[in-house]
Amino acid sequence: QVQLVESGGGLVQAGGSLRLSCAASGMIFSVNAMCWYRQPPGMTRELVATITRGGTTNYAASVKDRFTISRDNAKNTVYLQMNSLKPEDSAVYYCNANVAVIEDPMKGMDYWGKGTLVTVSS
Repeated sequence: QVQLVESGGGLVQAGGSLRLSCAASGMIFSVNAMCWYRQPPGMTRELVATITRGGTTNYAASVKDRFTISRDNAKNTVYLQMNSLKPEDSAVYYCNANVAVIEDPMKGMDYWGKGTLVTVSS
């Protein structure tokens, strides 16, 4: 019923920047909190940043002051601007969103994208 599609990943040198996007589509009534997670090779998935529908943000300590999460509610899209990238930021980045669908507008469910790979070379 709901699809999340990430884009914007790629290869970048240390110190560079990338901007990730994630668009939600389908039978959407409302999109609540949206998040970015990442999973480095051989490691567990970790929360990177969250943003509420009203725009309140939170960040993992490792990315604070380097990454910025934002959203466009009209487009059901969340962004992650990543600056001053480090090799340890290399990971598959996943979008997560809590979405209420038209068929059940009072209940939010979590949906995941398939991920986009970010590789930072030293």
